[in-house]
Amino acid sequence: MAGCFITFEGGEGAGKSTQIERLRQRLGGLAQPTLVTREPGGSPHAEEIRAFILGGHAKHLGPFAEALLFAAARIDHLDKTIVPALNRGTHVLCDRFADSTRAYQGSAGNIDEALIDQLERVTLRGVKPDLTFILDLPAETGLARARERQAGKGEGADRFEGEDASFHHSLRQAFLSIARSEPRRCVVINADQEPDEVEAAIWAALRERLPQLAENRLPDNAVRPLDVA
Repeated sequence: MAGCFITFEGGEGAGKSTQIERLRQRLGGLAQPTLVTREPGGSPHAEEIRAFILGGHAKHLGPFAEALLFAAARIDHLDKTIVPALNRGTHVLCDRFADSTRAYQGSAGNIDEALIDQLERVTLRGVKPDLTFILDLPAETGLARARERQAGKGEGADRFEGEDASFHHSLRQAFLSIARSEPRRCVVINADQEPDEVEAAIWAALRERLPQLAENRLPDNAVRPLDVA
């Protein structure tokens, strides 16, 4: 049986990494094979492109050049990581995917939607998420969280965190527009609440949309394995 492909989207500071890890632990406790990955990145060549983009080295080339770089990284990620995992029955949890290109470069970057559509067709080759969680919160709240995280790590803002407030407001609306256009795939989660509440909302939505993932695959008398990060 093929694995399920679940993506997490949203603006900066939405808490995607936290919620992906919580979902990984829940699925691991049910003996559901799970792989966590991210974009840009998730494979050796894609990680190299990630460092180049987030370091701001492609910004002067413009949004379309960035979209092409993201597409190149995504092709490698799909070929080397995502598709092989799905084919062996492993569920894939991905921090960002094609919706981020549509939102960041397409909408906020003002690239024509038809051009983004064509780029997706070439890049994805029919691979789409089974379920996408869009973690939504006010741009100001997300940026404040991102700055707090940066301060804790002693890091500065990356390529997109450093954009002005209007960019991040546009970004939020772009993700909500994607959710409205694909309601069968996308679930909007209120991320402006405590992590436990966000986790509960995600789990409730997953049980409704992909109930097979909430099934315990361990026999009743089995010893539950330790969860290893």
